[in-house]
Amino acid sequence: MKNKNYKVTTKLPQLPEIDEGAGSLNLFDQENPDINLFNLVDDEMIRLAGSEFMLYKYYQTDEYDEVYMESRTKPIAKDPIRVHGHYDPIAVTEELTQFGIELTNDQLFTFNKSYIERRLGRSVIPGDIIKPVFQNQKYEVFEVVEDSFEAYGVYHLVCSAKLLRDEDIIQDTPLTQVSDDIGGYAGIDD
Repeated sequence: MKNKNYKVTTKLPQLPEIDEGAGSLNLFDQENPDINLFNLVDDEMIRLAGSEFMLYKYYQTDEYDEVYMESRTKPIAKDPIRVHGHYDPIAVTEELTQFGIELTNDQLFTFNKSYIERRLGRSVIPGDIIKPVFQNQKYEVFEVVEDSFEAYGVYHLVCSAKLLRDEDIIQDTPLTQVSDDIGGYAGIDD
């Protein structure tokens, strides 16, 4: 290969002197009004490459069952809020362990923090229900962790959720309509 010499016809401007101080362009300047630009780009990337979800808000109450160490009556909003986020769908697997069949399908959902807080009016909390539009499965959030790129001003909420096994029909049916005290079905005459 021969050495090639290229000629530049345009005279390039002189580069500024770089000393120990900050340069004129600094992506890590927290005082920069354009710091939100990276957050907006992140939000747009999640909308373009992510998925659409139906999020049912959980309303926290003061009722807490000391025996089960949880709130037994979990009021969930009937009307979902349509949001965008990112997740990698995984197949439902049930593994046989020494304790019986276990469902090991914890799902991770990632949201842009400023976007999801603006849509919900609050942050995602444990107890919220997430239903992907393209799947007929619902997940209950049990842990929310903030993941951040502080230098760029981008913050994510990473939600760990477990698959809900009960259908709405099962959850909304009063127990008196399901079975009677002998074990047969109430209201059905044989």
